[in-house]
Amino acid sequence: MLDRDGYRPNVGIILCNHRHEVFWGKRVHEHAWQFPQGGIKHGETPEQAMYRELQEEVGLEPGHVKILGRTRGWLRYEVPREWMKREWRGSYRGQKQIWYLLRLVGRDCDVRLRASERPEFDAWRWSEYWVPLESVIEFKRDVYQQALSELARFLARDHRRYERTQEPGPQVPGPQVPGTQVPGTQEPGPQVPGAEAAASQGPDRTR
Repeated sequence: MLDRDGYRPNVGIILCNHRHEVFWGKRVHEHAWQFPQGGIKHGETPEQAMYRELQEEVGLEPGHVKILGRTRGWLRYEVPREWMKREWRGSYRGQKQIWYLLRLVGRDCDVRLRASERPEFDAWRWSEYWVPLESVIEFKRDVYQQALSELARFLARDHRRYERTQEPGPQVPGPQVPGTQVPGTQEPGPQVPGAEAAASQGPDRTR
């Protein structure tokens, strides 16, 4: 399903743990790592597509996660011709994506990469929030940077909400909360007081 401009509606998922690290998946039989993502089917809302892709690719159910935020609008990238399916050449330009930031409220063992008949990933790990962009396939880098930058503020907001629920007691260093600064830029982004700013790769295959 393409829009009038040749972009396929899609969702991207940034799944984080309580340490503000993000899920990084290795594509099956490839030395390529990326965030979960997938197309929006006809009749689905972006949120419905996100939960379906989360279950298919990561094996998590809605009860395993909490939505912290989403991008305000579509983020687009164009796919080079050599990465396109042959039958899509001529009409297909790339992906337009709504990105979601999720908090894992379940356990690491709830992740099941073989939840579907055609797994997307064969390994996974937690990575720092600001995933090094040089490891991301070139035509996706701008979208990854935009999504991480726009969604970082939701982590800070969630962290402040968590701190307000805690009873006074001995100060224990907590996890670092990433600011909205893109690594390598000059202007620092907003940070949670006392926390420092934390400093994908793979063929698109039109997912």
